[in-house]
Amino acid sequence: MTIVNKCNLPEDLYYVVGKHVWARLEGGLVTVGMTDVAQNMAKTIVAVTPKAVGRIVQKGRNIATVESGKWVGPVSAPVTGEIVAVNGALVASPGLVNSDPYGEGWVARLRPSSWEDDAADLVTGPEGVEAYRRFLDAEGIVCG
Repeated sequence: MTIVNKCNLPEDLYYVVGKHVWARLEGGLVTVGMTDVAQNMAKTIVAVTPKAVGRIVQKGRNIATVESGKWVGPVSAPVTGEIVAVNGALVASPGLVNSDPYGEGWVARLRPSSWEDDAADLVTGPEGVEAYRRFLDAEGIVCG
């Protein structure tokens, strides 16, 4: 795990930096969630309402709505594809985003239409973490 401005940013994930969304390609599916940055900024998550399984979503469009005591906003799809699973445990216990954003706090799984095309503008690895660092520094964001 890499820590940037007290935010946990694993190098093995793909990021949509300005949207604070992560993606992990697993066996042809893309697991999507909110970053540690997002959960720190939102504070205590009180509700997660995902879109329905079977729905086709375009890259950048909403796959879920998240609500905290100070914020309501979307979780954007990092790729175009079909929602094939939503995290029922997260719906029942939205605080999983706060306690484990990269594990049990995942939001949805997508079957991507074209991973290669859509992933071209996602950032990952050390370069992705550095891109996130530049964004956090420019915005003055520190977690914790």
